[in-house]
Amino acid sequence: MAVPQVLVFRTQLNIRCPFIFRLHNVRKNSSVAAVAVEPVKVLTNRSYNASDGKGDGDAPKWKKLSSEELGISTSMIAKPTRLVLNGLKKKGFEVYLVGGCVRDLILDRTPKDFDILTSAELKEVLKIFQRCEIVGRRFPICHVHIDDTIVEVSSFTTTGRKFKRNGYNVVRRPPACSEADFIRWKNCLARDFTINGLMFDPFAKIVYDYLGGLEDIRRAKVRCVIPANASFIEDCARILRGVRIAGRLRFRFARETAHFIKELASSISRLDKGRILLEMNYMLAYGSAEASLRLLWKFGLLEILLPIQASYLISQGFRRRDRRSNMLLTLFSTLDNLLAPNRPCHSSLWIAILAFHKALVDRPRDPLVVAAFSIAVHCGGSLSDVLGIVRKISQPHDTRFPELIDQNIESDEALLDEMMDLATYVEAALQEMTDEHFVSRALIEYPQAPKSDLVFISWTLAQKVSAIFECVRRGKEKDFRRKRGRKIDYESLALGKLREVRHIFAMVVFDTVFPLHPKD
Repeated sequence: MAVPQVLVFRTQLNIRCPFIFRLHNVRKNSSVAAVAVEPVKVLTNRSYNASDGKGDGDAPKWKKLSSEELGISTSMIAKPTRLVLNGLKKKGFEVYLVGGCVRDLILDRTPKDFDILTSAELKEVLKIFQRCEIVGRRFPICHVHIDDTIVEVSSFTTTGRKFKRNGYNVVRRPPACSEADFIRWKNCLARDFTINGLMFDPFAKIVYDYLGGLEDIRRAKVRCVIPANASFIEDCARILRGVRIAGRLRFRFARETAHFIKELASSISRLDKGRILLEMNYMLAYGSAEASLRLLWKFGLLEILLPIQASYLISQGFRRRDRRSNMLLTLFSTLDNLLAPNRPCHSSLWIAILAFHKALVDRPRDPLVVAAFSIAVHCGGSLSDVLGIVRKISQPHDTRFPELIDQNIESDEALLDEMMDLATYVEAALQEMTDEHFVSRALIEYPQAPKSDLVFISWTLAQKVSAIFECVRRGKEKDFRRKRGRKIDYESLALGKLREVRHIFAMVVFDTVFPLHPKD
């Protein structure tokens, strides 16, 4: 037997968007397709093009397009969202899907979530749905509970307040503009990127594009709605959101947007640590971790967010635009193959992968030791299972990684000793990743790198990660039942249930070290 069945299953979720060439094919004679409205100027201390921020230009032509001709059907909208849309519409309110979900529907991708915008006041939304509450102080929204799903509903009224806080935009209604278009356009101007500035009326089956978002989707570009420097100064979290979107969609940044991501990269250190963890989790837990890490490195953000991992890339001679891979990126590429926007993992899993990899960087190991460690995690610390499986492995390991070395371990006792030692190194790596002093010195050998002591992993979360590996040091856990078969329980994985997280961690490590098709 080449590789034991317990670890050979590889679940591939091929969530790859067919690029929307159909945008070219929207019929010009459609009743709602490409209905151009008179170009509008944004009035500030200087006029600028809302789509590229270059100034002294007209805004792009407003367009109203048939959702059907863009390939959007109501069946693509999640059932809980449809229930909320129908509930609001029956009461006579206008309702729209807004933001990234419209973009994803056009790209034939599964949205991470659906955001609803309505003409109803939030208090009116409360009256319509029994399980509903208003959350947020500065920019309140409604959380509507449908079964186990939360649907976010915002009101034109509250989003209008957010727009007024944006001092860059001072707009007035153009002469040829209807009141309804003006209200929708103002709301879109408050968005971060043009591709997130689309609005979809699922009942009229119309997609409204006031910012040139469809053209940027066609060009696969992430572009700020207002000039990028003003956008990122207004909210530096948009830098991380932009990276997340570009990584997930494999889009490029518009030139000006890319320039100011680099220019203002250090500003993200001012964000609340909880917000940084949230954004990092969006990048690494939803199936686009490898692409996100490459972008963070390319734009000089990794040194601020994950200095230890940035130090590793520098030591590997990894260039900013490097297309090569390494063990860190391959681990996350393997993880990406198991996840999707609607099937994420808990943050404890990707933090565990970071700690595990650092342990191998600190002291490279024999591939069989790594296999033994992953099997021990999977089996809840059962040493008999570890030895029974490891000694049957005959498949070659991936020889590209310097973290894997040949130690010629012959005895079972030596193998187990090395496995226990690796567990100790993993625990030490986790402690170092949560130690501000250690993190601050991670790049000390590289004086040109920015100094960062940022630690966004809380003590509670670090303890949850530590529990993943506890079984290796302490031995077989009482009443532990090893998971069998190929099926992944995504609900348990998202909640961070220990059995499922261990299961996926073992799969990722084993498939990285012993790939089905090892490369030279």
